[in-house]
Amino acid sequence: MNLRQLQQCTKNILLCFNNSRAIQIREISNTKCLRRSLEPVLEQNKSSSKEVLTHFEFHGQWPAEEQQLFIKDLRLHTDFITNEEETKLLEEIEPYMKRLHYEYDHWDDAIHGFRETERKQWYPHNRAVLERVRQTAFDGAIMPYVHILDLAAEGVIKPHVDSTRYCGNTIAGISLLSDCVMRLVRVDERKYLQGKAVEAPEVASTSAQNTADANDAYRNRPETTLENNFYVDVLLRRRSLYIMSHSSRYNFTHEILGNDVSQFQGQRVKKDRRISIICRNDP
Repeated sequence: MNLRQLQQCTKNILLCFNNSRAIQIREISNTKCLRRSLEPVLEQNKSSSKEVLTHFEFHGQWPAEEQQLFIKDLRLHTDFITNEEETKLLEEIEPYMKRLHYEYDHWDDAIHGFRETERKQWYPHNRAVLERVRQTAFDGAIMPYVHILDLAAEGVIKPHVDSTRYCGNTIAGISLLSDCVMRLVRVDERKYLQGKAVEAPEVASTSAQNTADANDAYRNRPETTLENNFYVDVLLRRRSLYIMSHSSRYNFTHEILGNDVSQFQGQRVKKDRRISIICRNDP
């Protein structure tokens, strides 16, 4: 190899190195830009940037302001309770839950493969956990009865919005026994706003529509479409706490995906039997 060939070879090696370095810098820059765009809203709520980046999968074209508002109003705390605390909660609720049968024909058609109850009195160590939920998720008091929802491995929760007649602007749930994926889909505000059904301007009313009260149902089930072209999948880890309030509470349906479609960032998430302990504030 002569001198000219050696110089050209060296130049090519340096060029490849620089291109590779530029790609790495660009990827790092993109990640930093995403973090910077989320910093203002993450600073205002208790979800860390790591939890948002690793547990929220946004789909479609989200308006920037709406995405930031959603992150502010949907908070997630992984490992909110310890293994021991999970065991203590299960020890208290399992004896009663085992006496119930799983139901597959719910009166509002929102849940299949479930059993549920409410509980007011708790052992002191479990009451301490619920008090921690109250301090973390709510500004004031919570409703005295805590909702316990036991979902079978093959069970699903269909898209719905909890009625404002039965709970206020915040819902907080602890996930026991299993990971799962919760999907939140933006609903058409012309038809559904702040938990109350409203008629789209171009749709003529009927007598049935005029007499129907959407809030008679504990869980309102507006027609869910992807016409807004954006939704989000949230990975709810076992022993995590999710806090759904304001815009995420009213403007999105939420559902627990069944095992036939349950995946997150391209990886299957197998949902086994799952119990959620749900606290709410007054309407």
